[in-house]
Amino acid sequence: MNGRKYRNSYQHMAMFSAVFFIILLYAGNSNAKPDMKPLGPNIAERGSSFYHFSVSRFDSADGKRHYKIWTGIPDKSPPTSGFPILYMLDGNAVMDRLSDTLLKELSEKTPPVIVAIGYQTEFPFEPNARAYDYTPLGKQNSKEYGDPERYGRKGGGSAMFRQLLEDGISLKVEKDIKINPYERGIWGHSYGGLFVMDAYLSSSFFKFYYAASPSLERDDFALLSKLGHINKRNFSNKQLYLMEGTGAPGKKVTGEVPDALSKVRRTLSSLRADGLPAAYWLYPGLTHGEMFNVSFQSALLHIGTLSGNRSKFCHLHYFSD
Repeated sequence: MNGRKYRNSYQHMAMFSAVFFIILLYAGNSNAKPDMKPLGPNIAERGSSFYHFSVSRFDSADGKRHYKIWTGIPDKSPPTSGFPILYMLDGNAVMDRLSDTLLKELSEKTPPVIVAIGYQTEFPFEPNARAYDYTPLGKQNSKEYGDPERYGRKGGGSAMFRQLLEDGISLKVEKDIKINPYERGIWGHSYGGLFVMDAYLSSSFFKFYYAASPSLERDDFALLSKLGHINKRNFSNKQLYLMEGTGAPGKKVTGEVPDALSKVRRTLSSLRADGLPAAYWLYPGLTHGEMFNVSFQSALLHIGTLSGNRSKFCHLHYFSD
């Protein structure tokens, strides 16, 4: 029995090492600071041989933020249980970097429906809007994300945005598509990673939570602290994947894991020791900016392998080149 367990774990690790190599080929060059040049036509406008796309628009409840949503549907029949679906934040940048090569790779498995949640802008990011939408309120008796003196942009609106996402956006984009609600995931990077972690702690709408390089230090690791003190019984039906790179812009990669990442690793290991489906994916040498491309591609490829076997890959993974 133990032999089978170790063989399965080895096979899962080998598979993900291969997937990571493919992702690096797709990723291309990424900079620590995002390129804020106006975007050209994306994959939805150029056309894909494997997916077809539709576009919808929404406004925030207070009328201050305006969203553009791309929904990518595979050009093949859904499985009996329905398509997996992955909601992706920073949708403008995602759509700009989504390639037909990756969509082909997805279509060869059980391809997920892709929902890229962006803003009505010609740029890859909307800094002020995402800062508000993706960040939770800060700790009591401490400066909040919404304090412009500390962070430069108003924050603290994640609860309002999550309500729009779960009660508004999802109803429209999933209408008339055969979706498997047990394979509904969400991915976000940086502030988006914070949103994913906050959603994991606050909601059960999604079953797969992919938090890439979340800006945990922005509130003195408050979300990580909450994660370490959850009621385990309320979290057994959803899976958390925390994705981090070890590289720092302008610094030589030494292979050492920074203290912040050690905190993350210990917390995720503790969850797993308590029987919760959580995984820590470490990408040696990749910087915060480089993690954007690699992590969203990892999430898409991962959720496309899960159909019919939702318990797979709930292990602690270390990716290395």
